[in-house]
Amino acid sequence: MKLLYITNGINGSGGLERVLSIKASYLTDKLNYDVHILTLNDGDNNPFFEFSKNITMHDIKVGGTKPIKYFLSYKNGIQKILNRVKPDIISVCDDGLKGVIFPLIFGRDTPVIYERHVSKQIEIKSDNPSILQKLLNSLKFNLMDFTGNKFDKFIVLTNESKKEWQLGNIEVIPNPMPFEAGEKSTLSSKVVLVVGKQSYQKGYDRLLEIWKLVSKQHADWNLEVYGKLDSSLGLKLKSEKLGISDNVKFHPPTKNIHEKYKEASIYLMTSRYEGFGMVLIEAMNFGVPCISFDCPYGPSDIISDQKDGFIIKNGDIKSFANAVIRLIEEKELRQMMGNSATGNVKRYNIGIVGKQWDDLFRKMVG
Repeated sequence: MKLLYITNGINGSGGLERVLSIKASYLTDKLNYDVHILTLNDGDNNPFFEFSKNITMHDIKVGGTKPIKYFLSYKNGIQKILNRVKPDIISVCDDGLKGVIFPLIFGRDTPVIYERHVSKQIEIKSDNPSILQKLLNSLKFNLMDFTGNKFDKFIVLTNESKKEWQLGNIEVIPNPMPFEAGEKSTLSSKVVLVVGKQSYQKGYDRLLEIWKLVSKQHADWNLEVYGKLDSSLGLKLKSEKLGISDNVKFHPPTKNIHEKYKEASIYLMTSRYEGFGMVLIEAMNFGVPCISFDCPYGPSDIISDQKDGFIIKNGDIKSFANAVIRLIEEKELRQMMGNSATGNVKRYNIGIVGKQWDDLFRKMVG
């Protein structure tokens, strides 16, 4: 069976790129699918994650300052690849608006899947959007629901995510675990870990407020944050103003992130919204207990509250800080939750998730 994935690029260090590398490689090498990946503007030039050498890569050039020129180069470029590859199934992995309207542009002569990796709330850029922004977001959301129904299947990552879509073709297939079960963290180092790009979504402004409260009682613990840096957010300056810059470190993405999980004792997620929470299952795989806000959507599907981590009311800074302090002070609780976490995330094994995709593809082609 010939599969064509369409995505913006595979050079980034985000969850979408990581998931695509794992899933596409597994389908190619283990299940003998003929997998093709189409990227835009040399998006396949320097992949951050490793992809199987058996995958066929394609890239098209799109651009232009005028929307019409951009649209035509996008449409014509993809159509040439579709004519050349002749896939049995197309899977669109693009959280942007052009990805959601794919069936309106290209029709459904070939079965088309849409993979949604993030909440609709990615369109919300601040805590206090203007009336105009609210109106524009409402129009976008209605358009997304309309075009989402045009796909043969619309895939989200969690059961919670289904609630924000008004669709009749929706199914849930979670992200797969990127690491094999193996060495676990000893949970003995005084390190708290966070992984993810610096953005409004990830809520690092909230993270620093939390860490200020934690540091008052445990100044000997360090917060290590890995992810794409964005100086415009002023996070380093904020940490200095809060008086916590000595034990907060921001690092760029690293390919050996598995080593950082093994060095951590606690993992934190302070996101305002998510599509899944890949980093949670990664940390849990290494036996690291996680604390997360109950943001839409993902963490509450992954973490079993009070058993292998804590789910905190979204935005409750004080309760979040108290949960961190509790795990710092109660090593036996850390160990118990870490052990439970490794058992919990076995359901995300690539063999289990890969079978769900295999079943779906076979059903779609009859």
